[in-house]
Amino acid sequence: MPREKGRKLIAQNRKARHDYSIEDVFEAGMVLTGTEVKSLRAGRATLTDGFAQVENGEIWLRGVHIPEYDQGTWTNHEPRRPRKLLLRREEIRRIAGKTKESGLTMVPLAMYFKDGYAKVEIALARGRKNYDKRQAIAERESKRETQRATGRQAKGMD
Repeated sequence: MPREKGRKLIAQNRKARHDYSIEDVFEAGMVLTGTEVKSLRAGRATLTDGFAQVENGEIWLRGVHIPEYDQGTWTNHEPRRPRKLLLRREEIRRIAGKTKESGLTMVPLAMYFKDGYAKVEIALARGRKNYDKRQAIAERESKRETQRATGRQAKGMD
Protein backbone atom coordinates (compact mmCIF):
# COMPACT_ATOMS: atom_id res chain seq x y z
CA MET A 1 0.00 0.00 0.00
CA PRO A 2 1.49 3.41 -0.93
CA ARG A 3 2.26 5.82 1.87
CA GLU A 4 -0.02 8.86 2.03
CA LYS A 5 1.38 12.21 0.94
CA GLY A 6 0.66 15.76 1.96
CA ARG A 7 -0.84 17.32 5.07
CA LYS A 8 -4.22 16.34 6.56
CA LEU A 9 -5.42 18.67 9.32
CA ILE A 10 -6.92 16.98 12.38
CA ALA A 11 -7.47 19.85 14.82
CA GLN A 12 -6.64 23.53 15.06
CA ASN A 13 -6.43 25.87 18.05
CA ARG A 14 -7.80 29.16 16.68
CA LYS A 15 -8.26 30.64 20.13
CA ALA A 16 -4.51 30.42 20.78
CA ARG A 17 -3.77 32.93 18.01
CA HIS A 18 -6.27 35.30 19.65
CA ASP A 19 -5.12 34.83 23.25
CA TYR A 20 -1.37 34.79 22.61
CA SER A 21 1.12 36.66 20.46
CA ILE A 22 3.07 33.95 18.64
CA GLU A 23 6.85 34.39 18.64
CA ASP A 24 8.22 31.11 17.25
CA VAL A 25 6.67 27.93 15.79
CA PHE A 26 8.04 24.37 15.88
CA GLU A 27 6.84 21.15 14.27
CA ALA A 28 7.11 18.09 16.52
CA GLY A 29 6.29 14.43 16.21
CA MET A 30 4.33 12.68 18.95
CA VAL A 31 4.73 9.36 20.74
CA LEU A 32 1.25 7.77 20.44
CA THR A 33 -0.41 4.43 21.02
CA GLY A 34 -2.31 2.56 18.30
CA THR A 35 -5.80 3.55 19.46
CA GLU A 36 -4.76 7.21 19.66
CA VAL A 37 -3.64 7.12 16.03
CA LYS A 38 -6.90 5.48 14.97
CA SER A 39 -8.90 8.11 16.85
CA LEU A 40 -6.84 10.88 15.21
CA ARG A 41 -7.38 9.35 11.77
CA ALA A 42 -11.11 9.64 12.46
CA GLY A 43 -10.43 13.40 12.91
CA ARG A 44 -11.12 13.62 16.61
CA ALA A 45 -8.97 15.78 18.90
CA THR A 46 -9.28 18.95 21.00
CA LEU A 47 -6.38 21.35 21.52
CA THR A 48 -8.10 24.15 23.45
CA ASP A 49 -6.79 23.31 26.94
CA GLY A 50 -3.45 22.01 25.71
CA PHE A 51 0.01 23.22 26.66
CA ALA A 52 3.54 21.84 26.55
CA GLN A 53 6.28 21.89 29.16
CA VAL A 54 9.90 20.87 29.46
CA GLU A 55 10.73 18.11 31.97
CA ASN A 56 14.15 16.48 32.31
CA GLY A 57 15.28 17.52 28.85
CA GLU A 58 12.08 16.27 27.19
CA ILE A 59 8.99 18.15 26.04
CA TRP A 60 5.58 16.82 27.07
CA LEU A 61 2.21 17.79 25.62
CA ARG A 62 -0.47 18.00 28.30
CA GLY A 63 -4.18 18.77 28.37
CA VAL A 64 -4.81 17.72 24.76
CA HIS A 65 -7.92 15.57 24.50
CA ILE A 66 -7.87 12.63 22.09
CA PRO A 67 -11.11 10.68 22.71
CA GLU A 68 -11.07 6.93 23.15
CA TYR A 69 -11.30 4.90 19.96
CA ASP A 70 -14.85 3.54 19.44
CA GLN A 71 -13.79 0.04 18.42
CA GLY A 72 -11.00 -0.11 21.01
CA THR A 73 -10.99 -2.84 23.64
CA TRP A 74 -9.15 -3.00 26.96
CA THR A 75 -6.10 -1.60 25.09
CA ASN A 76 -7.79 1.79 24.73
CA HIS A 77 -5.85 4.88 25.83
CA GLU A 78 -6.57 7.52 28.47
CA PRO A 79 -7.99 10.61 26.67
CA ARG A 80 -5.94 13.34 28.44
CA ARG A 81 -2.69 11.51 29.13
CA PRO A 82 0.63 13.39 28.73
CA ARG A 83 2.28 12.72 25.35
CA LYS A 84 5.99 12.99 24.65
CA LEU A 85 6.99 15.28 21.77
CA LEU A 86 9.84 14.42 19.43
CA LEU A 87 12.19 17.33 18.69
CA ARG A 88 15.90 17.71 18.06
CA ARG A 89 18.06 18.22 21.15
CA GLU A 90 19.14 21.71 20.00
CA GLU A 91 15.50 22.76 19.56
CA ILE A 92 14.61 21.45 23.02
CA ARG A 93 17.51 23.40 24.58
CA ARG A 94 16.49 26.59 22.76
CA ILE A 95 12.85 26.21 23.81
CA ALA A 96 13.79 25.44 27.43
CA GLY A 97 16.00 28.53 27.61
CA LYS A 98 13.33 30.83 26.19
CA THR A 99 10.55 29.54 28.44
CA LYS A 100 12.67 29.87 31.60
CA GLU A 101 14.01 33.38 31.06
CA SER A 102 11.35 35.42 29.33
CA GLY A 103 8.00 34.13 30.54
CA LEU A 104 6.99 32.47 27.29
CA THR A 105 4.65 29.49 27.21
CA MET A 106 4.28 26.64 24.73
CA VAL A 107 0.86 26.28 23.10
CA PRO A 108 -0.27 23.73 20.47
CA LEU A 109 -1.59 25.47 17.34
CA ALA A 110 -2.49 22.55 15.10
CA MET A 111 -2.41 18.77 14.94
CA TYR A 112 -2.12 17.05 11.57
CA PHE A 113 -0.79 14.07 9.62
CA LYS A 114 2.22 14.86 7.44
CA ASP A 115 3.21 12.08 5.04
CA GLY A 116 1.52 9.56 7.33
CA TYR A 117 3.10 10.74 10.60
CA ALA A 118 1.13 12.50 13.35
CA LYS A 119 2.61 15.95 14.00
CA VAL A 120 1.78 18.87 16.25
CA GLU A 121 2.65 22.52 15.68
CA ILE A 122 3.89 24.05 18.95
CA ALA A 123 4.28 27.81 19.37
CA LEU A 124 6.35 29.79 21.83
CA ALA A 125 3.84 32.44 22.78
CA ARG A 126 3.37 35.35 25.15
CA GLY A 127 -0.04 35.95 26.70
CA ARG A 128 -1.96 38.99 25.52
CA LYS A 129 -3.82 41.39 27.74
CA ASN A 130 -7.43 42.29 26.94
CA TYR A 131 -6.50 45.65 25.45
CA ASP A 132 -3.96 43.93 23.18
CA LYS A 133 -6.68 41.57 21.95
CA ARG A 134 -9.00 44.49 21.20
CA GLN A 135 -6.20 46.32 19.40
CA ALA A 136 -5.44 43.24 17.26
CA ILE A 137 -9.12 42.90 16.34
CA ALA A 138 -9.30 46.61 15.42
CA GLU A 139 -6.20 46.33 13.21
CA ARG A 140 -7.57 43.25 11.46
CA GLU A 141 -10.93 44.95 10.80
CA SER A 142 -9.27 48.12 9.47
CA LYS A 143 -7.14 46.04 7.08
CA ARG A 144 -10.26 44.24 5.90
CA GLU A 145 -12.06 47.56 5.38
CA THR A 146 -9.22 49.03 3.31
CA GLN A 147 -9.05 45.87 1.18
CA ARG A 148 -12.80 46.10 0.56
CA ALA A 149 -12.53 49.76 -0.37
CA THR A 150 -9.65 49.19 -2.78
CA GLY A 151 -11.49 46.21 -4.26
CA ARG A 152 -14.62 48.28 -4.84
CA GLN A 153 -12.53 51.07 -6.31
CA ALA A 154 -10.78 48.68 -8.71
CA LYS A 155 -14.17 47.33 -9.84
CA GLY A 156 -15.47 50.87 -10.33
CA MET A 157 -18.28 50.54 -7.80
CA ASP A 158 -17.41 53.68 -5.79
